[in-house]
Amino acid sequence: LLVFSSCTGHWLSFSPHMGLSEGLAGSAWSSRLLCPPSPALGAPGAQLLRLPGSGAIPTAAVVELDASAMVAVPTNTLYSLACSGRSEAKLLAVCLGLVADIYRYCHVRAPEGLLKDLLPVPMTLVMERSEQLNKDLNPFTPLVGIRIPDHAFMQDLARVFGGPLPLTSANLSSQASSLNVEEFQDLWPQLSLVIDGEPAGDGQSSEYHLGSAVVDVSVPGRFGIICPGCALESTTAILQQKYRLLPSYRSCL
Repeated sequence: LLVFSSCTGHWLSFSPHMGLSEGLAGSAWSSRLLCPPSPALGAPGAQLLRLPGSGAIPTAAVVELDASAMVAVPTNTLYSLACSGRSEAKLLAVCLGLVADIYRYCHVRAPEGLLKDLLPVPMTLVMERSEQLNKDLNPFTPLVGIRIPDHAFMQDLARVFGGPLPLTSANLSSQASSLNVEEFQDLWPQLSLVIDGEPAGDGQSSEYHLGSAVVDVSVPGRFGIICPGCALESTTAILQQKYRLLPSYRSCL
């Protein structure tokens, strides 16, 4: 399988036959750089890569992210754009692979056990950032949104990438969120790689178009619903009934 990298200007060759202990960062897909093709064989712009049935991590995604290219990725709710480069213009959430990683990049003031009860679900938790988080990421706020999508590919990608992976929704401002790759084709020319992981959610439900709930738990004993999302009812039940947190003035409820 050949995929053109518009960031590096090379074609990448992939083979799914290597074991999990081989290839880049333990990926089941191997890659190597090839000579650039003639202009007739390829052109800059996003290339489409369908996830293998095994859910293995395409090395192309890690290569492009390491080069600060923009990659479209599937999650359990919506399609998102991932990029490891600097972004000051738009508030971004970051994707992590493990709940334990949150304690490295955030000052956690939520009750013990809350994070494991809430994650992974369609949820973005807003907490105070720690000194370990890249200072170029959302430099205008001391807070950061953390996601651990209930999606095996995204959890594996975050672990293979080896650090916080900034995410934003794959759609133009004021347009509906995307449940499949066709819905954000207008963005493809600005992307390096589009990873097709089949429709997000059930592919059509209006509930999934809401995306993940965004909940501020940066204040001890309090929570604020910044964005209701598609898991609001179950989320508030855990926050209020199990952990006795009180809605803050920042809550939209």
